Amino acid sequence: MSTGDAPPGVVRRRVVVHGRVQGVGFRFGCARRAEAASLAGWVRNRADGTVEAVFEGPPDAVEALVSWCTQGPPMARVSSVECSDEPPTGETSFSLR
Repeated sequence: MSTGDAPPGVVRRRVVVHGRVQGVGFRFGCARRAEAASLAGWVRNRADGTVEAVFEGPPDAVEALVSWCTQGPPMARVSSVECSDEPPTGETSFSLR
């Protein structure tokens, strides 16, 4: 993962997804969609049972992935999603953590 100056028109959102979201392919589905949309950032499982992700890229693509996180893959049961804006950092790739 590399960082640098973010180009204009790039946004960054951090999401924390609550519910049955670990062990159901959430991270892998999220990473596939992020890569398909050419988004940068990362996704990881947290010790408290949530999934945390950061998406950076064009606003429409970021919002589409944030929206996907409200449902996730078929076996997930999302109860809530916290979403916050952050300043873009210029990330250029997406990773599983």
